[in-house]
Amino acid sequence: MEQDHYSNLDDYERVRSVLASLTENWRDQPSLDDLAGPVGLEPEQLQRLFSRWAGLTPKAFLQALTLDHARAMLKDSASILETSLEVGLSGPGRLHDLFVTHEGMSPGAYKTKGAGVAISYGFHPSPFGLALVMVTAQGLCGMGFSDPGGEAASLQDMQKRWPNALYTENSAQTAPYAARIFAPEKWQDGQPLRVTFIGSDFEIRVWESLLKIPMGRAVTYGDIASSLNKPKAARAVGAAVGRNPISFVVPCHRVIGKSGALTGYHWGLTRKRAILGWEAGQLVS
Repeated sequence: MEQDHYSNLDDYERVRSVLASLTENWRDQPSLDDLAGPVGLEPEQLQRLFSRWAGLTPKAFLQALTLDHARAMLKDSASILETSLEVGLSGPGRLHDLFVTHEGMSPGAYKTKGAGVAISYGFHPSPFGLALVMVTAQGLCGMGFSDPGGEAASLQDMQKRWPNALYTENSAQTAPYAARIFAPEKWQDGQPLRVTFIGSDFEIRVWESLLKIPMGRAVTYGDIASSLNKPKAARAVGAAVGRNPISFVVPCHRVIGKSGALTGYHWGLTRKRAILGWEAGQLVS
């Protein structure tokens, strides 16, 4: 089932290589021939693969990487966090309003670094490489990504957040979460995805703010700080965004610099570009 939905991980590795080339050489407007050769494909094959994966052609994706596009995503960014926008309620643009219900785990679990919390984990194919999915009895508590051969490092990275939790590999338990998270057709099925935050009060407030950012839009760290009535706390907000334990679902990738620069991403800037471009494809498909 997973292979049918995502094609295969080789697709993402080829796309990731093309994305890296687009990112480094976008000013030169590389042609399909320029992009296809290094990944061992004919131009027509790359066009089909890329369009199937992203919902956009490489040329359209290239446009989504420009600074102008990023600045357009920031339009009215401050108001996004202050109002309940009525944008795209019938489509994927408001994924998280329609799809995610969240709660914070007890402060004690955070203070004891996860002591007494049982977490199941598994690795699953996704449009962005292997996804590490972590769940508790209450719901999804963690999600990260791995490049080939990096599974152990990704798991260790996530485990460091709650080092005293009890971890068990159980792909059968995590697979249903992965199947829903990356399947746009399942985002509005009336069965909300349950998310459990394990963090400080401030971190949880920041992560809750991220859930208000519609697909295809972006905000700045300063916008989030202002929405929390802490206008001077942009740096602290940035740290909390960087510690977001539930990547993609809690869309920290939609936070960018005031200038429109994409800035960093815990799981790699190329992956951030991939996610933003993939989301752009969902909005036009």
